[in-house]
Parts: sequence; structure tokens; C-alpha cells
Amino acid sequence: MSENNNGRKTTVKLDEIVGQYCVRDLSLAPEGRLLIDWAESRMPVLMGLREKYSKTKPFLGYTIAGCLHVTKETAVLIRTLKECGAEVLWSGCNPLSTNDAVAAALAEEGIKIYAWYDNKDDFYWCIERTIDGNPHLTLDDGCDLIDTVHEKYPELAKNHIIGGSEETTTGVHRLRSRQAAGMLLYPVYAVNDAETKWDFDNVYGTGQSTIDGIIRATSVLIAGKNFVVAGHGHCGSGVAKRAKGLGANTIITEVKATAALKGILEGHEVMTMDEAAEVGDIFVTATGVKDIIRKWHFEKMKDGAIVCNTGHYDAEINIPELEEISVSKRTIRPNCEEYTLKNGNRIYLLAQGRLINLAAAEGHPSEVMDMSFANQFMAHLSLVTRHKAGENMPIEVMDIPEDQDEFVAQTKIEMMKKKLDVLTPEQIAYINDYNAGT
Repeated sequence: MSENNNGRKTTVKLDEIVGQYCVRDLSLAPEGRLLIDWAESRMPVLMGLREKYSKTKPFLGYTIAGCLHVTKETAVLIRTLKECGAEVLWSGCNPLSTNDAVAAALAEEGIKIYAWYDNKDDFYWCIERTIDGNPHLTLDDGCDLIDTVHEKYPELAKNHIIGGSEETTTGVHRLRSRQAAGMLLYPVYAVNDAETKWDFDNVYGTGQSTIDGIIRATSVLIAGKNFVVAGHGHCGSGVAKRAKGLGANTIITEVKATAALKGILEGHEVMTMDEAAEVGDIFVTATGVKDIIRKWHFEKMKDGAIVCNTGHYDAEINIPELEEISVSKRTIRPNCEEYTLKNGNRIYLLAQGRLINLAAAEGHPSEVMDMSFANQFMAHLSLVTRHKAGENMPIEVMDIPEDQDEFVAQTKIEMMKKKLDVLTPEQIAYINDYNAGT
């Protein structure tokens, strides 16, 4: 443990200039630039927005603090915001989701970034360094930045910040709870709830990247395994579909009858976690709720069971209880810890219970993040435009407008060289004619 020049203690070597950046190793920047360049070649919607708005620079004079996974795709969003005039400060939204090479490249490009892989002890320190920049806007994933601003910097929230956005389901739930309690201090767009985010990023992105993380961490064969997914919402359903496609025997655990019924009709077995614990080979939590897998579940599991999480926080798996019933623990391969229980069985916990798709893999594919981050860009463009017009925006969690969703989807379709049919005037009149019948 060493102490740096601002009194913060750390167990890792970091490259840091106080007030400018704090990353793992600046020498990784060339690798990071290549990763970002690759992502840019796969994100045509966001790149189109960059080309259009870099000419007028609508964000000039505005500072944006972001708290979102530091991936190659996020870097494309950051570059776009910067090229369109914004001053950008950034931190990671999960201790194990930062790509150190990408962070180094962004630091070299002048982004005030405070992020490195496995920064658990300094997680909130990093967030607060972005708040030091007195942002006008916050861009969040999981609501940790927004919560920190509200709880520790309420005057900044009330008197300076004009609005924000939230990327993920967990964060939107936290925001709506804050609003219901009358504790929300500025308007926030629920980017997660945009159709071009929710139905694509959450389903197809989470599905593919979660399987990718499991395979990288374990190298196991998915086919033939009893694959348990806790939660059959957008994220969980995407994981179950991909596991089934690879030949797994898929099992869903749920608390919501309609979600469970959808799982049954898609060919998945549905049972309780108490039942699934006895037969599962691989377990993935995707609920956004704590304590999905508890001590008694671990005690029922087969020798060699693999457990991981693809929800935003690691609380879905009760790791302290796993520690309590274990007699030994060792890291057997990267992002794979072997716990030997008192009954002799071995449980393999992946990525310390953190997001498996980001901690052990690279997160969602660039093509799907293109739409999510186009929505982020346009949400902030809307906030700035409304602010410049002197609009008195309601302090609430705001939905993404339907026309924005349609624009993003239409642009994506065009970039894929596909065409859509167009309704004729007669068809439109028929749709709107309440007298039309048999």
C-alpha cells in the first residue's frame, strides 16, 4: 500500500496527474486507440451524429460528467461529445468494467478520466473527481454519479446541473424511487427505456456478451449443460436465448408470472432457485435484486457448479455467505475463483460476482451500443437545446421521445442498406378511420 500525492492510498501503480486524469498505465494508449478505432468502424449512427454536430458544436460551454463502463464503445461516445464542443470528465460505473488501454488512450486525448480495472477501494473517489469539474450535465449507468451528486453536492444539483441521463434498468429504478420520494433535484432522461436501447442492447447485447464472458473465464462447453438464468426480463431472456442456441438445457427462475410464462413458451424450463440449485451446472443472475443465490443454494449445488452475475451490482450473489461455508478459496484462472465448501464440493465464482460480460469480456458488441449511445448523445442534445431556449423543464424522470427512437432505428436500418415499406395515404386514412370495419 502506497500513498499518492493527494493523500489517497492505493495498492496499485497508477499514472496520475492530479486534476487531469488517473489511469492504470499511459503506455497502454496505443492499444486503446486501436480498440476505439475498431469500435468507430462499427458504430455508424453515432459517427453520423458526430459528423453532423461537430460542425455546429452544440455542447460548447457545457461540461458533462460521465459514469459509465470504460469500453471502446464508450470511448466513441466520449470522443463524439468532445468533438461536438463538450468538456468531458469520466469515471467507470463498475469496479471491474474499465478497459485500461481505452482509459489510457482517452487520458492522452485530454479527457479528464479517473478509471482503472479493479478500482473498488477508489470507486467513489473517481466519481467525485468528475464532480470537481462542476458539470452542467450528468451521464450515468447505475445512478452512482447521480446519487453522489444528490447526497453530497445538493447545491450543485439544485443550482447548476441542468439535467442528466441514465443508461441501465437498475439506475432507472433508483431514479424513479428518488422521484417518488420527492428527492430528485434535476430532470433525467431514462435512456434505458428507449425501445432502441431496451429491446436491443439489453436483449442481444447482454445475451451475447454474457456467454462470451463465461466462455473466456472458464472455457467450458455450453452444450448439454443445465444453464440456470435468474430473471427473464430483457437481459435474462437474451442470455437464455443465446445459451439455448448453444445447446444448453435452459432453466428460468422468476417471481413474475408473465415473465415466467414467456420463458415456458420459448422452450425454457421454469422452477424455483431452490429447485434449480440442485440440478444446475451454470448459474447466471440477471434480476437487479440482491440475495438471489444464498448459502443454502450453494450447499445444494453440484460439485463444479459455475456461478456468475450479469446484473449491474454484485449483490445478486451473496458472496459473504459463500465465504462463510467455504474452507478454502483460490484463483484457478483469470476471473474464476474456486471455493471449496465444507461438504467438499467446489463452486466456481466468476468475476467476483461483478458483471461477467465486462469483467471477463469486452461488454456488448459495438453494433448494438451504437444505438444506445446515439440515444445518450441525443438525450443530452435535447437537454442543452431546451436549456438554451430557456425552457423550464420538469424535474422528473423523462422518457425518450418516440420520434427519437424512430430516428435511431431508421438510421440504423439505412446504414445496414435495408429498406422499409411506406404506407400509402389511403392506408393511413384506413388506420385512422374509426368507422372502417368488415
